[in-house]
Amino acid sequence: MAQCIHSVQTIGIVAHPVDVEVDLAPGLFRFTIVGLPDKAVEESRDRVGAAIAHSKLTPPHKKHARVTINLAPADIKKEGPMFDVPIALAFLLAGKQIRFDPARRWFVGELALDGSVRAGKGIIILASAAKRAGITELYVPTTNCVEAAMVPGISVIGFSTLGELIDHLEGRHIIPATPSGTFHSVTPATVVDFADIKGQVSARRAAEIAAAGRHHLALSGPPGTGKTMIARAIPGIMPPMTFDEALEVTAIHSVSGTAREDIRSYGVIRSRPFRSPHHTTSHAALVGGGTVPKPGELTLAHHGILFLDEFPEFSTASIEALREPLEERMVTVARVKATNTFPAHILLVAAMNLCPCGRRGSHEVCTCSPRDLMRYQRKVSGPIVDRIDLWANVPRVDAASATALPAGDSSERMKERVARAALMQRDRYAHTPYLWNSELPAAKFDMFLALSDVASRTLATAASQLHMSLRAFHRVKKISRTIADLDASPSIENAHILEALQFRPRVQEIHH
Repeated sequence: MAQCIHSVQTIGIVAHPVDVEVDLAPGLFRFTIVGLPDKAVEESRDRVGAAIAHSKLTPPHKKHARVTINLAPADIKKEGPMFDVPIALAFLLAGKQIRFDPARRWFVGELALDGSVRAGKGIIILASAAKRAGITELYVPTTNCVEAAMVPGISVIGFSTLGELIDHLEGRHIIPATPSGTFHSVTPATVVDFADIKGQVSARRAAEIAAAGRHHLALSGPPGTGKTMIARAIPGIMPPMTFDEALEVTAIHSVSGTAREDIRSYGVIRSRPFRSPHHTTSHAALVGGGTVPKPGELTLAHHGILFLDEFPEFSTASIEALREPLEERMVTVARVKATNTFPAHILLVAAMNLCPCGRRGSHEVCTCSPRDLMRYQRKVSGPIVDRIDLWANVPRVDAASATALPAGDSSERMKERVARAALMQRDRYAHTPYLWNSELPAAKFDMFLALSDVASRTLATAASQLHMSLRAFHRVKKISRTIADLDASPSIENAHILEALQFRPRVQEIHH
């Protein structure tokens, strides 16, 4: 008799429903799994058999029957051990060892040999898919319950053993549904406070503008001037994540296996990601890759910050791979076996020295040869420079006089201004697909970016004298709008244009 249990799996960061069909036919024992299973799925035969035996039920090898498992649809590759539980339930139903109605229920879980259940990846993605599919009950390992319950509108049942699940399904011991989770965004306690950064008024202001309008930022200067501190302070002034953003971030980190402590404790990541890969990180690790494409650092930083320290020291392939993601806010990874598109809505913060030896711009003598400087120059190409909105110089601060410098605004005060600017943008773009000024296309400028007459003339004069490209011209307008938002100004004034022009890339600071 054939039986069907409904399950689901993730491919990339997208969930695909899978029907687990089991047929028992008379004959010599044989256990066959079809439907493009990978090695982990094929090995479920042994895990399922041992788990059923430890649950005091008859395992497949004692049924004297041909057991055929079909994972449908058959044209999708099935990966991982999360089909163990639905395979075991379908087998027990087909053999009439248990009775329950599987309709509108999804089951996932990896079985241990003793019948216990291990935690899985990407559970929040499965829960979201279950809600969209109209599933009433989602059965997951107990350790994944908190994560799945963050998706409202679906009943999440957690179980720790196969026997416990069967007792619930047959009504002997009902497992209560996991209460829906509550969400509140937090700022990581480890971030740097801007009040601790001495001097660097221009760079601090650039960081505030970047956080307020989601503009990409580059910091250049000698070593030890505070570039990394500024980058690590930015999460402390960014607007808190919305619930929808938190679900997206949690889904990415859950399916990638980089589950943070927030997922285990609260079911959802509550603070914006801050990813800081080393400059030796491979191209595939940065943008995503693998035989079956997996998310890279670009996607793991989604709705957060991707900090690339020693930016010119990254490989040329890695730097150039940023072109499309910075523009499109997504990355498509194509491989022979699959093509996946991953979100990459990030705030890029790049930090770099002025030369390979790091002495340029300081009181020390630069030892770089012209060849070294040329190599360093070519690593950051024109198209990449053109995609980074804000360029700030971070000069050396004399240690002897640093204590005498006046303290700047704290992160708390800067966060208040950024939050106010974010709210203005949310209201402005309420009925559009845009959230931040940096996302606004040129076709919508006349509708949303109102310039005063003086500001318009100033920008036109600057564009002519500085020989701006059209992209640079548009960038200045969007940065000016963010500066105006920080000043709570309804229109872009002349002062906003002049300040935005200060953060244009200066060729002499980038190319030496």
